[in-house]
Amino acid sequence: MKDLIREKYIPLESLTERSADTVEPDRKLYVETYGCQMNYADTEIVNGIMGKNGYDITENINESAIILLNTCSIRENAEYKVYQRLNELKKYKKKNPALVVGIIGCMAERLKSGLLSKKSVVDLVLGPDEYRKLPSLIDNLIDNGEKGMAVRLSRVETYEDIMPIRKEGIAAWISVMRGCDKFCSYCVVPFTRGRERSRELEGVAKEIQQLWLDGFRDVTLLGQNVNSYKSGDNDFADLLRTCAIAAPEMRIRFTTSHPQDLSLKLIETIAEFENLCNYIHLPVQSGSNRILDLMKREYTVEHYLSIMDSIKKIIPDVSLSTDIITGFCTETEEEHRMTLDLMKEVEYDGAYMFKYSPREKTKAWSMEDDIDEMTKTRRLVEIVELQRDISEKKNLLTVGKNFEIIIEGISKKSDKMLFGRTDGNKTVIIPKNGTPAGSKVSVHVTKANSATLFGEIVHDN
Repeated sequence: MKDLIREKYIPLESLTERSADTVEPDRKLYVETYGCQMNYADTEIVNGIMGKNGYDITENINESAIILLNTCSIRENAEYKVYQRLNELKKYKKKNPALVVGIIGCMAERLKSGLLSKKSVVDLVLGPDEYRKLPSLIDNLIDNGEKGMAVRLSRVETYEDIMPIRKEGIAAWISVMRGCDKFCSYCVVPFTRGRERSRELEGVAKEIQQLWLDGFRDVTLLGQNVNSYKSGDNDFADLLRTCAIAAPEMRIRFTTSHPQDLSLKLIETIAEFENLCNYIHLPVQSGSNRILDLMKREYTVEHYLSIMDSIKKIIPDVSLSTDIITGFCTETEEEHRMTLDLMKEVEYDGAYMFKYSPREKTKAWSMEDDIDEMTKTRRLVEIVELQRDISEKKNLLTVGKNFEIIIEGISKKSDKMLFGRTDGNKTVIIPKNGTPAGSKVSVHVTKANSATLFGEIVHDN
């Protein structure tokens, strides 16, 4: 999943049935989110829980009475950013000693009571399965001055009954399952998010229908490994089919898949429905079978490439992305080149690329992290540069072609431009022309670089 997203949230007052003017100053909540899309979706669940309990969600940190950092532990650098932010929050605490500061999410689950030292600015620590306890822990802190911690993992919690409070926009996320049973040797997720459990199929389909009525036009189904989804006798392909039928105009995407479990049935389902996006994110991590075995990935390069062949044959215009970890324990230069060769063979449209970072509790923690930082950095640069070249090559092939996009809003780089995404998850920038967000338009691509397509709306004659 995409790493190190930071977002601020605003309230949907219709869901809380209150006016912000009636909310007491000590009941205003500000949330910052770090990490993957799953954390983003979890923040919306937290906002839903807090809104239901009379709190108002603010995007202004200066007016907040409660500050929560929804955290990531997937890499050491992710935790370092949170520690930096906690240090910055000391000035807010000094200005308002009654301010409540909480750490929630994966970092809370991993470090637990270590975050609640006497000198720490942190008052509350909650793991991903304990968000329902947040209002009572805050009440206890305010009434009795007791710092609170709740970090027990659950085998059943899916927050099925919680209505998320989402940031206004066109794109939304729905967590369809939580946890992971894979236990890849480098990954801390099973220890911070627990074991796999899935939401009911009917509940997900109904939420997508409601999202359409609320104005959302693009939804991503989330899970650490969506291919393990199970609701009764229904698998993930069945869920996709049900959602595609339930909201036939909604663009539906998903992430993340595990190569061991991605089925032919799933590929054929994507090809069958127009509103299931022709985009698949399938992490490979390494081009070496020996490294994949050390990573406990449970597939070979040959198996992975056979899946890629099936995807390309059944969905000819598919866009592909992946995750790659470089510098894993004992990785040789030859194995690094194997990863580069695999990238050249598959030709991904995009990739999330990282240096290996040892995490406590994982099996790889006991292995020797014997690749020095200079080598890791050099290998990462080579991977990034290769992917940039491949992405640019593939994007340049779109020049002169027409694509249907959904306008998502004003471009971040220019208020004179709009942006939207193609079915294959490519960002397209077009001149601002009065077209409202949520509109589906046909665009003609006039130029492209490695990251973005540029075009203009095709007007009917």
